[in-house]
Amino acid sequence: MKLIDFKSLGPTKGITYSRDHLRRKWKAGEFPKPVALSDRRIAFREDEIDNWLASRPRRDSTAGTR
Repeated sequence: MKLIDFKSLGPTKGITYSRDHLRRKWKAGEFPKPVALSDRRIAFREDEIDNWLASRPRRDSTAGTR
């Protein structure tokens, strides 16, 4: 099981949500819940993040271009 910390979500997975927005999403069941590494540090399971990304609708990269 590989873990990804919050700071690595953007560069490695393209997830640029703020910490507060992610917290709202995981509490609402809309994003994988983190794993507590310590009292002040969390990380996410990479396989859960990958599954979540795969379940999201893909954006058409040509949308809006002529």
